[in-house]
Amino acid sequence: MKALVYRTTSGQFQGWGPVHLQQPRGYAYATPTHFVHVYGIADGVWVISPGLTVSMGKQGSLEDWVKQQFGAEDVESSLLDVGESIEGVWRPGIHFDKDMIAGLAQNQTDLRSAEQRLLLLIERLDELLLFIEPTPQSLGAFSQKTRELLILACTDVEAQWKYYLDKAGVIPTGQGFRTTDYVRLKDPLSLPDYEVSFPRHSAVVPIRPFSTWSSAAPTQSLPWYDQYNQAKHDGLNRLSSATVLACMQAVAANLAMFSVRFGPHRLFGGQGMLSALVNSNLSVSLRDCDAKSFYPPVVDVSSRHISMTWGHANQLPPTPKPFIL
Repeated sequence: MKALVYRTTSGQFQGWGPVHLQQPRGYAYATPTHFVHVYGIADGVWVISPGLTVSMGKQGSLEDWVKQQFGAEDVESSLLDVGESIEGVWRPGIHFDKDMIAGLAQNQTDLRSAEQRLLLLIERLDELLLFIEPTPQSLGAFSQKTRELLILACTDVEAQWKYYLDKAGVIPTGQGFRTTDYVRLKDPLSLPDYEVSFPRHSAVVPIRPFSTWSSAAPTQSLPWYDQYNQAKHDGLNRLSSATVLACMQAVAANLAMFSVRFGPHRLFGGQGMLSALVNSNLSVSLRDCDAKSFYPPVVDVSSRHISMTWGHANQLPPTPKPFIL
């Protein structure tokens, strides 16, 4: 059963006020007895909010109901059924750790390893920026330290790309995977959506590390990855390719890959050193994303009256489907 996905333009409930102004997205589906609507945020990481659930006994059509009650516009159908997710591919609709582990088919061991690798990268970048203040002039600076960080960051990105190709059962055509293989992940992982900002450094515009990735030029269309290849293979003559900006872009790519696999909420809502470092240096958000690809949650309204009811509803963990290409 697919959900309806739409923009909300009206709707006011006692104690909530004009909630559509802060939560302008809507996700609706029908149970055997009820119509269910869940509000959602349309900025940052686009949270779907089971705490803002409206339900009513079924009468008429679901689409007519959401248009009448919430002023629904641009109504579309979700790509997956309600309560479904894809293994290892986070989308809004999964927020809490328990839902992330179950809904993305991950485990605590892999999560801890990924957090440690990402923490190391951000610490190294933070240390580098203690000595080179990012300005329009200094973003092109380079050294053996920037080369070291760029290589470390890009090999970690490659390891994550390989993880997904292995999960999908892709077989390398040569001795190993190449960017012609990796670029196939761009859309299934929604990689262009991810934007990383460095609020403490005004000279650095928000980075969307995968927005330009193209199968027509799978290496050159990722400038930071192309620069990594140059600096890795010819460290004597192409050291200048390992710029400060390329390092920041490569670290941003790792933040995006972590967010895809485990969700971004651990990055700024956790309790450890990684969350503290991210909160003080970085922000992650989604841009130009397709809300149809989100995971509308199944919420429990079984005990609710058939009259219009609103308030918190318990979310059930999503059921993951295999990742395929």
